Amino acid sequence: MTEAFHDKQFPNETTEYRERRNALLQSEMDLRQRIEEVAALRRSLPLGGAPPEDYAFEEEIADKTVTQVHLSGLFAPGKDTLLLYSFMYPPDAEAPCPACTALIDGLDGTAPHLMDRVNFAAVARASIQKFRAWADSRGWRNIRLLSSARNTYNRDYFAETDLASQLPVMNVFVKSTDATIRHFYATELLYTPSEGHPRHADLFWPLWNLLDITPGGRGTDWLPKYSYD
Repeated sequence: MTEAFHDKQFPNETTEYRERRNALLQSEMDLRQRIEEVAALRRSLPLGGAPPEDYAFEEEIADKTVTQVHLSGLFAPGKDTLLLYSFMYPPDAEAPCPACTALIDGLDGTAPHLMDRVNFAAVARASIQKFRAWADSRGWRNIRLLSSARNTYNRDYFAETDLASQLPVMNVFVKSTDATIRHFYATELLYTPSEGHPRHADLFWPLWNLLDITPGGRGTDWLPKYSYD
């Protein structure tokens, strides 16, 4: 009999189930500890390099006027951290990546809570008008949208290949007390060798974590879609 970690027993569970579940629970406890250790290592990173320029992004404000906002202007007073998600929407595409869309569908609800502590925006190479129209069609209300159509941000921060293919990357920037901006973190698992999907966005994508606690898991041939019958 494996060690019991608590005194709960669910209705009609067998001894075999409880023994196997306790063994799994030990693994989950070990994983939780490892996740916390990795998070601590992440927080202890030294600051990376300064951006090569103060990128000018395009943004559509309330009256549909298109305006420019620089990277430095994305830091609200009192918030020294900025998360920028590179959303896969090529300039000439009719529609963006379905997976990126599913991710932002979820993060739109999280955004108000997140932005109480940090700055956050999604960046696409498509024009701001196309990006805004797509957001409206999805019912997004809280995500700040930016277009990098007129700058090299995507290329510089490896969210675009040499062939102009778009990549889904989360980058984190920090603004110091002297207003200097430095790169802090990127989801670099995207670029490392892996079998199948690199799963670089798992930490902030609840969809996959929910599927992982089901008997069928993620499956091998299912991917998010724009809509479902």
